Formats: sequence, structure tokens, C-alpha cells
Amino acid sequence: HSQFEILIGKKSTYFCFSGMFRKDEELTSSQRDLAVRRMPSLLEYLSYNCNFMGILAGPLCSYKDYITFIEGRSYRMTQSGENGKEETQYERTEPSPNTAVIQKLLICGLSLLFHLTVCTTLPVEHNIDEHFQATASWPTKVIYLYISLLAARPKYYFAWTLADAINNAAGFGFRGYDKNGAARWDLISNLRIQQIEMSTSFKMFLDNWNIQTALWLKRVCYERTSFSPTIQTFILSAIWHGVYPGYYLTFLTGVLMTLAARAMRNNFRHYFVEPSQLKLFYDVITWIVTQVAISYTVVPFVLLSIKPSFMFYSSWYYCLHILGILVLLLLPVKKTQRRKNTHENIQLSQSKKFDEGENSLGQNSFSTTNNVCNQNQEIASRHSSLKQ
Repeated sequence: HSQFEILIGKKSTYFCFSGMFRKDEELTSSQRDLAVRRMPSLLEYLSYNCNFMGILAGPLCSYKDYITFIEGRSYRMTQSGENGKEETQYERTEPSPNTAVIQKLLICGLSLLFHLTVCTTLPVEHNIDEHFQATASWPTKVIYLYISLLAARPKYYFAWTLADAINNAAGFGFRGYDKNGAARWDLISNLRIQQIEMSTSFKMFLDNWNIQTALWLKRVCYERTSFSPTIQTFILSAIWHGVYPGYYLTFLTGVLMTLAARAMRNNFRHYFVEPSQLKLFYDVITWIVTQVAISYTVVPFVLLSIKPSFMFYSSWYYCLHILGILVLLLLPVKKTQRRKNTHENIQLSQSKKFDEGENSLGQNSFSTTNNVCNQNQEIASRHSSLKQ
């Protein structure tokens, strides 16, 4: 998917390629230099899609970040001039990724060791073993479900952390410096293990799992649809993953769990903010519920097939599905601000696109892809005048 729009106005004249910039963001000089580039050449396009660092396991990165790295501009710093508008660029010493790479390789080793030792002794498939289902008590089933899915996650930790380390070793992934002056190498990191394992909500888990793909789904689906964005995004994610039925069972269950968790949080969390002891109690309870719900949801993702997936859910009497439906039916669901304003934003955006087409360079102007070829010469002259 690609999208081309021309913005002409007081901010700058530039191409918007695949969401490279937001339409309403002020451009720095370095961004302006990047923005006025022509469409990527065939070499740049193939380099972005087939570079050795991410061709096998990713992680996904934006074209903007990739081309900034390739052209050596990821270490440039900008500083506002005296008039507050102009910016001065200067180079900072390129930080060494060695420490970050070593740390991530150690995580890879520990994740792989944990997976090879624990996962083989506690397989997810044992959850649907007939003897286990007939003899195990409910607490045993819950504990085994959590531990078996906990043991299944490190293989993803291994793959994504190794991919991140490879990119860092090549010099890609530098985000800047934290408040203590330490280099951050998490620009394209795909997960945050501590936040995943300590998640106290479904959203917190999803925000820290497969981060780059989640951001892509947010850009291409969630922020663009005005009707049931959560449902549509989960369905797109299932299609993106592949054709196994277990993927679709997991993501459809994930829709229900996400909406139910959101309703519970909106209706009850404000009662447990203070005192700190009460908040700690709330955090412990929500951590337990979240980890069990996540494990329950992703079993079909691991089992892949229809029959074993339904065997598992039937052995649990679809209890979390039923509970989620009851929550949505009984608890009031607050409309998010995004949903309230979506229709108005769409109308405003369409109105702006129509009105701004009649304005001068002092206002933004959008044109469609069909006009790009006919307006190249005019855009070049306008960009020259902007620079002057």
C-alpha cells in the first residue's frame, strides 16, 4: 500500500509516502530535506524490502527510519536558532551498539535455553490431554495453562531479540539518548519482556508484544476506520498471520477479551487508585486475570487446528467467552474520544481538502495521485520559492 499526497503551504512542500509524515506536523529542516525527495528509486525500494538485516524475521521499520539510517543522518542533532524557527544541524559521535548487542544476545541465549528445557516438559498440547482433563482439578488446570504458555513465549523472545540485535550490530535502531545520557537502541525493538510478563491489562500486553507490527496495524487500519476499529484491526491481524484456523479463533477471542477488559477497566479502576495498598491489590488481581485470559486466548494460536482448539475451549466450558459477553452486556461501555470525533474529523478533513485546493501557498493544499505527474514542474518552482 502506498499513498501520495502533495502538501503546499506555509509548513513546506513535500511528498507524503506511506505515512512518512503526519499532514499536520511541523517539519524540521532535516525532515524537509527527506520529504522533498522523489519517490524511492528501484534500488531504494528493494533495499528497504530486502535488506539482509530484516528479510527473515524483521522487525518491521518505517521507510523514513530506514532511509535516515542508510544516508547516515540518524546521528544528526538539531538545535533551534535565535529566531526560534531556523535549525542548526550538528553531528554527534556515533554511539557503539556493542553493549546493547551483547545484552540482547544474552537474552536470546536465556530465552532459547528456557524454551528448550521447560517447553518440552510442559507442552501446550497437554492442556487437551483427555486424562489430564478428567483428573486435574481446576486450580491445576489454570496453573498449568499459565505455565505452559509462559514456556511457549521465549521462542518469540529469541527470534525477535536476535533480529533486533542484528539490526543494532549493523548500526540501525539508535533512538537517541535517555535523560541519563545513555544511548537507546530500541527504535525497532519488537517486544518488552518485563512489561509483557507483568501486564495488568490486555492492552498493556498487546502494546508490548510484536510492537512494530502493532504500530503498522494501528496506522493502516485502526486509525483509518470509523466503524468498529478494534474488530477490524484484529481481523486484519488474523489475515496477516496466515490461514491456520487457530489464528482466527485467537484473534476473534482477542476482540472479545479486549472489549471486555476495556469495559471492566473503565468501570472499576478509578475505585482502586488510592490508597497505595488498594492499588497494589488491584494490580495483583488484574495481573492474575490478564495472564490467565491471555493464555486462554492464545491456545488456538499454538495448536493451529480447529479440533484441538475447540477441545480446549470446551474443556473450559467456554467460561471466559461467556464471562466476556456478560461483561459487555451488563456494564456500560464508554465511548472513546476517538470514536466520538471520528465522523467530525472525516468531514473536517474532506472539507479542508476541498477548501485548501483553492488557497495560496500560505495554506495547505492537497492533490490526489492523479495530479502528481501534471504538477511536478509547478511543485518544484514553489519549493524553490519556499527555500528563498
